Amino acid sequence: MPRATISLRNTLWLTAALAMVAAPHAERLPWWVIMLAATIVLWRVYLGRARLELPRKWLMLVIVAGATAGIYLNYRTIFGRDAGVALLIVMLALKLLETRSQRDGMVLTFLGYFLVITNFLYSQTVPTALYMVVCVWIITSAMIGLNHMQPPRGYRNQLRTAALLLAQSAPLMLVLFLFFPRVQGPLWGLPHDAYSGVSGLSDTMSPGSLINLSLSDAVAFRVEFKSAVPEPKYLYWRGPVMWDFDGYTWRTPSAYYYGEPQFDATPPAVEYTVTLEPHNQRWLFALDLPGLVPPRAVATTDVQLRAAAPVTSRMRYEMKSFLNYSYGLEENRSTLQRALRLPPGFNQRTTEFAKTLRQKFPDDKALMREVLAMFRNENFFYTLSPPQLGDHPVDDFLFKTRRGFCEHYASAFAVLMRASGIPARIVTGYQGGELNPVGNYMIVRQADAHAWTEAWFRDEGWVRVDPTAAVSPLRVESGIAAALPSTDPLPLFIRGDYPLLRQLRLTWDSLAYRWNQWVLGYNPERQRQLLSRAGIHDATWRTLAVILIVTTGLIMLVLLLFTLRRLRTVVHDPVKRAYLRFCRKLDRKGLPRDPAEGPGNYAARLARLRPDLAPAVAAITHLYIALRYGAG
Repeated sequence: MPRATISLRNTLWLTAALAMVAAPHAERLPWWVIMLAATIVLWRVYLGRARLELPRKWLMLVIVAGATAGIYLNYRTIFGRDAGVALLIVMLALKLLETRSQRDGMVLTFLGYFLVITNFLYSQTVPTALYMVVCVWIITSAMIGLNHMQPPRGYRNQLRTAALLLAQSAPLMLVLFLFFPRVQGPLWGLPHDAYSGVSGLSDTMSPGSLINLSLSDAVAFRVEFKSAVPEPKYLYWRGPVMWDFDGYTWRTPSAYYYGEPQFDATPPAVEYTVTLEPHNQRWLFALDLPGLVPPRAVATTDVQLRAAAPVTSRMRYEMKSFLNYSYGLEENRSTLQRALRLPPGFNQRTTEFAKTLRQKFPDDKALMREVLAMFRNENFFYTLSPPQLGDHPVDDFLFKTRRGFCEHYASAFAVLMRASGIPARIVTGYQGGELNPVGNYMIVRQADAHAWTEAWFRDEGWVRVDPTAAVSPLRVESGIAAALPSTDPLPLFIRGDYPLLRQLRLTWDSLAYRWNQWVLGYNPERQRQLLSRAGIHDATWRTLAVILIVTTGLIMLVLLLFTLRRLRTVVHDPVKRAYLRFCRKLDRKGLPRDPAEGPGNYAARLARLRPDLAPAVAAITHLYIALRYGAG
């Protein structure tokens, strides 16, 4: 039996649908992939309009081999997210080029649905979801056109039918979303390049590394406080702790020592919930000093919180922190020795200066205060545009440029402390945040990235010292925008120069936050909370399966009854539809037709009641009977 040939009209539908789905990938694809796919699509449209033969298989194979080789050379692989999407789009264009039959068209529609999913590998925002719904609508319309034996009566009818099908499937989709058994974490892992565009803190810090983050207004995490928000001077979000210094770069330890940190804290504790954006690293963030360890996480002896696996999806955890604390009084000797190490042969001038300070200030606290006073009173500047530093960056910064960002001050202070015999280490994380009054939560952005120092004193243990605050107190009290000169580059909305746009942005962020919480963040815990509110406690997978079966059955029953009722009430015969409209007009004139009354009897009765209408009624009835039953 010969296959049904796909029409030009359906080919154009499929082309438009696939182009819509592939469009968001255009900014991520190499230019030659875009040009190749566009050329192939235009070639197919031309061949369809001119009614020419489609390309031979040998030519298709040559294009396939060339495109695959080009993608391999571009990405150094044909696997992974980016290379896979590029290859999929080229293959879709080639499949369109060889599409001849209805079966080929159906394969293309299924591949189009799959291409919809690939967009969520890059973005899971509300606009992306809405746009993909429109794409699914168009693809479904194309599929409806493919399955019509005769061409549809118009584009509008095709779109209406697709919308009706999607609307009917929405209740079932909602039920599956709410009650399908959830697992902790994704069902499968994404390739490593899926996180290539993720920004965040690193396990190293060198001059300029945090400057790059401060130029990004991407969200690092959001925080909901259960009580009043702490004062800005307490908003230090602790992240990676760096011990090792090679003269230029600070690094986190290659091996961590885990254990509950010992500390003394003064109540009350601050309770809050953190929603952390994926950053493909293991560290979590909490206010200094975290008082508990979230589930599926561990704490190190230097008070880092580390997840059991890299954070590759949005993570939500409850936290408690103490703002007034002391810890590390009983620090062991080997740890303190590590916090004193400096590489030989680097930053000699800084080392000599530290020895001079030690001679003047035998007391550790007095020496620390002298260094902070130097930063505060001498010509040091806080800026996003510091000069380049040489092979001895601390020497160059302290005695030549004196212009730097937080990592410059933290590094210089830590080196001075170590050279003076005071154990010190670098802590990186975030400082401050922006309170969103629309959603009543705090937004901490990459632009809030910060580095500070912890120094060890015999009578206090580890003490947080922020040398940047000595140079620029506004950095801590009012945020990075208030601390930097207006000439320094910052993201548009960080400075807050446009109040109306800022308000709109916060409103949109609040909507996105709720989307993240209740849609993207709908995890097993959220599902249990929902079922508990419905009176179902400790639900197992068997319970969820029963709920799914019952609710799905009820939805299908309702849709079946609705469809049957619609079939009974909708008249598909245009002749009968016109006659019924004629009867309704007479009914409005006070001449109703009895349900069991035939057309001839009805016309005869009307002739007796209204002789003036008899000729018109007789002509209409005669025409109806002839068209409907084939007799006059």
